[in-house]
Amino acid sequence: MNRLFKIIGVVFAILCLWAAYLQYNDPDAFLWYIIYGLAAIGSLLFAYGKLNFMFSIILSFLYLLATVFLWPDQFEGFTIGEGDIENIERGREAVGMLIVATVFLIFSLRLRFQKNN
Repeated sequence: MNRLFKIIGVVFAILCLWAAYLQYNDPDAFLWYIIYGLAAIGSLLFAYGKLNFMFSIILSFLYLLATVFLWPDQFEGFTIGEGDIENIERGREAVGMLIVATVFLIFSLRLRFQKNN
């Protein structure tokens, strides 16, 4: 695996750990620790060449499902004060899951491409 993808994996793991830390005052913080912790572990596995292609695809699919499940009935942006706090919070959570799903899809494509060489 080339150095750029190793760096991307480590950086994304750090970002996921930071996102988990920021959930400390959330009522369901433990759930978010698990969600972002799993993403951090998967990212580190990718960085060190230990992430299985199928596991990466499954994670991408699960995070995409979480995006759909969390998406608010009415998206009102990300800034508090510009709409219903519930919709804003759900929008933030959904976009976070979409970012993670996209990154794991990129990891999966990299693993598949690398396997075909």
